[in-house]
Amino acid sequence: MEQIKHIAFIMDGNRRWAKSHGLPSLEGHRRGYNKMKEVGDWCIARGIKHITVYAFSTENWKRSKTEVDYLMRLLENALTKELNEFHKRGIQLKVIGSRERLPKSVIKAIDNAEVETAKNTKGILNMAINYGGRLEIVAAVKKIVNQKKSSKSVDEDLISKNIWTAGQPDPDIVVRTSGEHRLSGFLTWQSVYSELFFIKHHWPGFTEKDLDNILNDYNNRNRRFGGN
Repeated sequence: MEQIKHIAFIMDGNRRWAKSHGLPSLEGHRRGYNKMKEVGDWCIARGIKHITVYAFSTENWKRSKTEVDYLMRLLENALTKELNEFHKRGIQLKVIGSRERLPKSVIKAIDNAEVETAKNTKGILNMAINYGGRLEIVAAVKKIVNQKKSSKSVDEDLISKNIWTAGQPDPDIVVRTSGEHRLSGFLTWQSVYSELFFIKHHWPGFTEKDLDNILNDYNNRNRRFGGN
């Protein structure tokens, strides 16, 4: 059985879950955040060292100000008041995405959380905040240009060294909940050979059994990477 190094989640359906349970949409986001912590524990218990979650996309700014403000508060709370939870679990936190448009208090919380958890060794949680896959590739190209690299030196390895997840393995598995069958700009560069799983449940309804079913299915797939 192959050891899975990296699993990524598109945490979709928080609002739809809340609506189906007669709850305010903001409560759906709170439950979704709690589910993220729960799923993280399940993954670490199974030896998966790298977890990436799509917490806030560049497209999410189109939502109502009330919802965006709530999500920013939720993220800031996760990055400040819950730091002990990361330490307790031995998790290093990394935030991938653009800092542009983020509130100054969230940027400060990100910087502090990354420094505070940098020595934790049990696993890495990448939180994609204000993230877009194409934006990440553009940012990598800009970094390479600023390094004054020659065009001959530009290859896949160089780009991989300049993306936001540089130094980490590409995801073996990408999971999207809530029945949608697309990646919506998530880990565009990194997911080229990821196995994709689309789950009907909304994110707050994702279960430990769902995770085990995905891992078992993954281990039964024949991954040829373009070979025979």
